[in-house]
Amino acid sequence: MAQEAGVSPSTVSRILNGSAGVAADKKRAVEQAVERLGYRPNMMARHLVQGNSRTVGVLTQDIASPFYNDAIRGIEEGLMPHGYSPLMISGHWHSEQEGHAIELLLGRRVEALIVLGGSVPEAELHDVAARLPVVVLGRRIERPDFSGFSLVLDNFGGARRATTHLIQLGHRTIGHIMGLPEHADAQERLAGYRAALEDHGLPWDSSLVVQGDFREASGLLGMQRLLELDRPLTAVFCSNDQMAYGARLALYRRGIRVPDDLSLVGFDDLPGSSYSTPPLTSVRQPVHDLGRRMAEFVLARLNGQTPALPELELELVVRESTALVRVSPLPRPGPSSVR
Repeated sequence: MAQEAGVSPSTVSRILNGSAGVAADKKRAVEQAVERLGYRPNMMARHLVQGNSRTVGVLTQDIASPFYNDAIRGIEEGLMPHGYSPLMISGHWHSEQEGHAIELLLGRRVEALIVLGGSVPEAELHDVAARLPVVVLGRRIERPDFSGFSLVLDNFGGARRATTHLIQLGHRTIGHIMGLPEHADAQERLAGYRAALEDHGLPWDSSLVVQGDFREASGLLGMQRLLELDRPLTAVFCSNDQMAYGARLALYRRGIRVPDDLSLVGFDDLPGSSYSTPPLTSVRQPVHDLGRRMAEFVLARLNGQTPALPELELELVVRESTALVRVSPLPRPGPSSVR
């Protein structure tokens, strides 16, 4: 670059770094050399030399998940206009992997950390929060000395509302496909489902609750298990939309129509839920907006401000996968039952 411009390397360095005191003709010569050579500065290296990385670490659980992907897009939208970039890594719902992921992010010298769910021990989050701004979504951090911030959504209330909707449609035998039992979201949604039953004097039946892991395949297997109970099942509440998609496939393969034979409700209101067959009734979490607001929050913390965390309501979006209860029994599987 210096040779191309006919100046010294130190002059090139001063011009590229925006230092004052460089003659206009030399500055013009360097700019023309930059143009001819197609030079692009290594912004990461430059920021590190200046003592900052302009990156925010994002610990997600599964980058491939539509839920987390929507949150990440919101985080990008919140960071990019301010010259920051997200650095993402998945923990896959394993605390040990999550801890390793955080160490990798810290090794990349991220300036703040956004944690989306998971089960990282509070002591570890506390240690990280002592070094840089931390905000956690989906977990209530109980430690009184935690200097980071946590944002908890009303999973309990959302699940209670979804189950109540089914009860108000006349359903009395309502199954539930829950998420990972160690996951706070799954626990709170199970509790909301159970509370709605109790609100309406319906008995708690643990056999109507089957284990899932928030992925589509577990929804399919969970629905198959519920159908094998040979109970007068008329509705199922799934702990997230992805499992509801899998459950819908299991019903399709058995020739069980939604909602004519069985009503189905999800949680999250992913973009694809409006276009499933039929469109899925679901509890809407404003995931994209949450991601953007969390990004804006950590940027404010980096600037020494302490803004209030957003309070975002969950909403039940009623679509075509729920209907009044049907009194006739579910169709039995047969050679021509798929429709």
